[in-house]
Amino acid sequence: MSYEAIWAKNQRLNDVEIIKLEKDGLDVIETIIDKYSKEGYDSITPKDMNRFKWAGVYEQKPREGYFMMRVRINSGIMTSEQAKVLAGIAKDYGRGIANVSTRGAIQFHWVQVEALPSIYERLEACGLSPFEACGDCPRTIVGNPLAGIDKDELMDTTELVEQVNNFFLLNKDFSNLPRKFKISISASIHNAAHAQINDLAFTPATKKLDNQDVIGFHVWVGGGLSASPHLAQKLDIFVKPEDVLKVAEGVCTIFRDYGYREKRTRARLKFLVADWGAEKFKNKLLEFTGDMPSSGDDKLISWNASYYFGVHSQNEDGKSYIGVSLPLGEITCDQLLELAHISEKYGDRKIRTTLSQNLIITGISDEEIPSLLKKDVFKQLSPNPSIFTGYTVSCTGKEFCNLAIVETKKRAKEVIKYLDSKIKLDTPLRIHFTGCPNSCGQKHIADISLQGALIKTEDSCEEAFTIWLGGTLNNGGQFAENLNYRVKSTEVHIVLEKIITFFEKSKLENETFNEFIARVGISKITENI
Repeated sequence: MSYEAIWAKNQRLNDVEIIKLEKDGLDVIETIIDKYSKEGYDSITPKDMNRFKWAGVYEQKPREGYFMMRVRINSGIMTSEQAKVLAGIAKDYGRGIANVSTRGAIQFHWVQVEALPSIYERLEACGLSPFEACGDCPRTIVGNPLAGIDKDELMDTTELVEQVNNFFLLNKDFSNLPRKFKISISASIHNAAHAQINDLAFTPATKKLDNQDVIGFHVWVGGGLSASPHLAQKLDIFVKPEDVLKVAEGVCTIFRDYGYREKRTRARLKFLVADWGAEKFKNKLLEFTGDMPSSGDDKLISWNASYYFGVHSQNEDGKSYIGVSLPLGEITCDQLLELAHISEKYGDRKIRTTLSQNLIITGISDEEIPSLLKKDVFKQLSPNPSIFTGYTVSCTGKEFCNLAIVETKKRAKEVIKYLDSKIKLDTPLRIHFTGCPNSCGQKHIADISLQGALIKTEDSCEEAFTIWLGGTLNNGGQFAENLNYRVKSTEVHIVLEKIITFFEKSKLENETFNEFIARVGISKITENI
């Protein structure tokens, strides 16, 4: 550690800050390997249990010795060999299931502390890491999952993402931030990495410098969801690719040294940016980076919500990729292993996760596509899913999460089955389930969102959902609006059917759900449920 913790003398630090000052979160990794994996769950101290996040694991509900482990997948791109290792971990330690998160990471449940050293060894051997996938540190870097093969990207950002990841990973200069720090780097013109909801985002831009057209990035800071969502603000700077790391380090340094550490609920970078404003933040950043050119020409044209279903051509002639649906982000170890084998035999030995909790198999020769699609795995994980199966996202819910107040995935499966049997839409409609206000299910950016709630009854409380409509990251972004309508979880499918049927019958030709909501208004929706 080469910096001074200038906040250490603050007498109003929250309890987690005190724990981090006593022992860096990264130091728990060695303790896990040398002590806790040998002495067992009951030997873990409460303070170290908090630090377990830096080792990539969260204690799983119902706190009986099991953990959720998260593995970083930068830009969602992994090799087939890495996929095989992940499939093996799922089989041996995760009851046969892996999950893709809404940041493209891979997650396992049912992991025990005794298994962590073995899992760490397997991951390290194939070039993957769970470290700092959780905790108050730079998290998994999201990017364009099609980086390197995308016809709609200005440049391949794979090496940039790796460079930034390698700088921050296990770097104790940045392992004690006020809260989590999420980075997005993409050169896709379709906003493939959800720029506006990240603490720091780089999006494609060009600028004429020294009479030459230069490809680079615009910079956004202060985005984030949870109970108090903020859209990131764009800074008036243009960043050349070789300066991306310098800017990332500068922004992270500002967050570390000036971010708020008294209340955990106000500790994200978004609150500092909101208080300072974009101009003050830019000026402080330039103190770290030196002068930088002003903004250039923005090359973002749309937001694809990270959906890639079906067969699509790549930037190399004769090559295509297949985007497949993982219902609610779940995949079995056998399915993942089969996709790895397919990638090796027919593709470019890469499998890519998406921020919509799905997968992409890339580098397939066009002539192989018809026969390949007949394989059983593509019947289970369809490249052409129904609207509700393909476009529904869910957080973990209270089955495993200690923060969630309702069950989400099981309920989402029931709702999907019901809606698929009742409604046939000709346009995608994104539905997100999230178990609490923290919004791991990203309710703010969905067409229709359901946030876990409770309804009081005479004897107890019943699980319920509040309903939100109209979220998008198109045209700068707009968060979903609360319908101020609470429905029992057992009845949510009926309410959704009414909303979607009204949309289906009343929409204009080629009108999206968000355009429909903007046209008719929220109050009109309420009248029809």
